[in-house]
Amino acid sequence: MAEKQNDSIAAQINELREQIHRHDYLYYVLGQPEISDRQYDELMRKLKELESKRPDLITPDSPTQRIGDKPAEGFERIRHTIQMLSIDNTYSLDELREFHNRILKLLDAKTVDYVIDPKIDGVAVALRYENGILTLGATRGDGEVGDDITRNIKTIRSIPLRLQNSDWPAVLEVRGEVYWPRKEFAEFNRRRESNGEPALANPRNATAGTLKSLDPKVVAERKLAFLCHSFGFIDPMPTNSHYELAQLVKKWGIPINPHLQKVSDIDKLIEIINDWETKRTDLDYQTDGMVVKVDRFDLRDRLGFTARSPRWAIAYKYEAEQAVTIVNDVRWQVGKLGTLTPVADLEPVWLAGTTVSHASLHNYDQIQRLGLRIGDTVIIEKAGEIIPQVVAVVTDRPLGSKKIEPPKKCAVCNGPVEKDPDGVYIRCTNSSCPAQLKERIRYFASRDLMDIDGLGPAIIDQLVDKGLVKEYADIYKLKYDDIVNLERMGKKSADNLLRAIQASKSRDLPRVIAALNIPNVGLTTAEVLAKEFKSLDELMRADVEKLEALPDIGPIVARSIHNYFQNPANRKIIENLKSVGVNTKLSEQEQEGE
Repeated sequence: MAEKQNDSIAAQINELREQIHRHDYLYYVLGQPEISDRQYDELMRKLKELESKRPDLITPDSPTQRIGDKPAEGFERIRHTIQMLSIDNTYSLDELREFHNRILKLLDAKTVDYVIDPKIDGVAVALRYENGILTLGATRGDGEVGDDITRNIKTIRSIPLRLQNSDWPAVLEVRGEVYWPRKEFAEFNRRRESNGEPALANPRNATAGTLKSLDPKVVAERKLAFLCHSFGFIDPMPTNSHYELAQLVKKWGIPINPHLQKVSDIDKLIEIINDWETKRTDLDYQTDGMVVKVDRFDLRDRLGFTARSPRWAIAYKYEAEQAVTIVNDVRWQVGKLGTLTPVADLEPVWLAGTTVSHASLHNYDQIQRLGLRIGDTVIIEKAGEIIPQVVAVVTDRPLGSKKIEPPKKCAVCNGPVEKDPDGVYIRCTNSSCPAQLKERIRYFASRDLMDIDGLGPAIIDQLVDKGLVKEYADIYKLKYDDIVNLERMGKKSADNLLRAIQASKSRDLPRVIAALNIPNVGLTTAEVLAKEFKSLDELMRADVEKLEALPDIGPIVARSIHNYFQNPANRKIIENLKSVGVNTKLSEQEQEGE
């Protein structure tokens, strides 16, 4: 009997690990979360509980043993002097009281001072100042090793390049969040929409993508901001108090959260948390909770750390706001790689500050997990307070609800579809599908790649629908008369677009490689390929072994690149781009700068 129970626990542990690994990939790599933070935290809690029963089954690759996400590709790696650990979180005020009681017991004390401030939903970074000068900006990475993003950090105006006054320590490392202020993010989206481009959905993911840009000008244009919330290596340490150090840092010119408070009473702490549940929507950044830390550094040293988080800190997270509505229909959108994504058309409902009428269902497996049917009443919430998603189906099902069937053909071109052999996505396999072509052209022309200003979705739709653009090279064959009579076009706009198209021919090789839409190849991987092979011709000749030997390119990515260039249709695309004058080589200047 005991053996069967042990086998059951082992199976549950393995299943939970697989689920968490998958959701990590969806959230951190693809930026397409399928579950809420609360649901993710519940999976992690269950896994921790089971591993505590069977510590012999804990492995180094278990999600409970990991500190954070993998460092990005394409930047120099920086090892943190002091680890940047994640913080445990809770949704329960009772658990917060338990945390407080545990602190008192471990310290053998009757009271303890805490600091508390809103938890910023941004990108964690570390800033190092030596003799008052900013010398390094780095991402958190995996907690031990991050990316050197100093050039990008220096474009953020709220981060001082030189400290004020003169009483700062010789070495000062502050840590905090880079975020995209709500007003700036809204204005950026307004400009995109006026240009016919799709709005960015998530400021946190958009911030992460911006900081990974290889062009600091892109970072500067987006007007990101920074707030300090904690500290790393400091020599000499000027005080034993987090609150006092924060005031010093503010005096030295580094922005701290103005809502930071010091409190010693647990009831007062809970009062502050309850007060901020409604006030947080007025902040200029996204926040889903409050962070509580022991104030004194010597007490933190006594309390120590677990394998992945400090014992002296906890984040209280608010429940995501939810709403109840009805699924009127489900339609299938087609992406640039042919992925068919189900989207629920909802009865409009007010949720977290906006009217929601659509929600992504991610894939057909998610529909099956939910047991969703058209006509169902559902509970929706915003993942990260941004992306609407269906989280549950109300059990009382109306008569006449309709089963949702997986698509048997493409919703746009009626072409054949197939499911990924080892995945969850259904794809249209017709490479001539106009919906795929439109998405590929949008990606190709996007700001971070070929940067063809004015070639937005509305214009692309017309060019494809009229048969004027059937592949990338056709963009460069467009004439004034082809463009000027399109909707949303006039003489000046047509001239500007033709100039932007002409200018895009000289984009650097990494951008060109990334714009080709090779599966698993983004701009940072394209940088690695461009540096190694110097031209598209050389890259096309590379075998799998040579590709796999490159930094940060594993077997899956290497095979994906090789397969792309072995396809005669893709080789023809590249030849056609060369024939219209698009750059396919690393410039001599870039090679000399290596």
